Amino acid sequence: MGAIQSNNSNAKLEMGDAMIVVMKKGSSEKEIQNVMQRLEEFTLKGHLSSGVERTVIGVVGDVARHPEVAQMLERFDGVEEIIPISKPYKLSSREFQPQDTRIKVGNVTIGGGELVIMAGPCAVESELQTIETAKLVKAAGATLFRGGAFKPSTSPYQFRGLGEEGLRILAMAREETGLPIITEVLSPRDVETVARYSDILQAWMRWGRCRSRSCLKEGCRPLFRSGYCPLNIFFLRGTGS
Repeated sequence: MGAIQSNNSNAKLEMGDAMIVVMKKGSSEKEIQNVMQRLEEFTLKGHLSSGVERTVIGVVGDVARHPEVAQMLERFDGVEEIIPISKPYKLSSREFQPQDTRIKVGNVTIGGGELVIMAGPCAVESELQTIETAKLVKAAGATLFRGGAFKPSTSPYQFRGLGEEGLRILAMAREETGLPIITEVLSPRDVETVARYSDILQAWMRWGRCRSRSCLKEGCRPLFRSGYCPLNIFFLRGTGS
């Protein structure tokens, strides 16, 4: 894990702030657990991020209510420094995770040095349409195939997707082309069904836990903050990717 910069490790935490605890290089598992247990005593939650050289612990909760915690933890064995975080997206900030996140999906690495393109139709309408489109997007350079088996609609008279049949067609397109599949899941009750067919789940920000990889979708607001804050919710709920 790369170096983490701090202007003042004793900085006073402002109301609403969180903090990260930077452990020393080579700190033991016991030293890390001592910090985690003390956080629990103050009803705070620690999120571990282990790097090659060191571990950092992201602390969330009502940190400002316990201003003494930072100074207390600085005296713990294995703790190198305490860094306040003022951003609204604590766990998805560079302070907590300075390294790029890389996710392996089949033979594709998302977050590496190469551009990853996910392309495909808005809706899966038929086997022929979907497989032919998958072949075309692969030939054009796409590395993942996307398509909607479930379609959101406010009208009961509009096309709402093929459902599980659409998922089976997407799986056939993957077999035909070798492209990993990403598709949207609209309801928590459909998560397990979609996860049986799809390599990545495209999910709305309010979804909870799922063992499959998740791709965050928060809508069309243009600000980076609108994406990072929902991403922080994913981390808080324990969604893996």
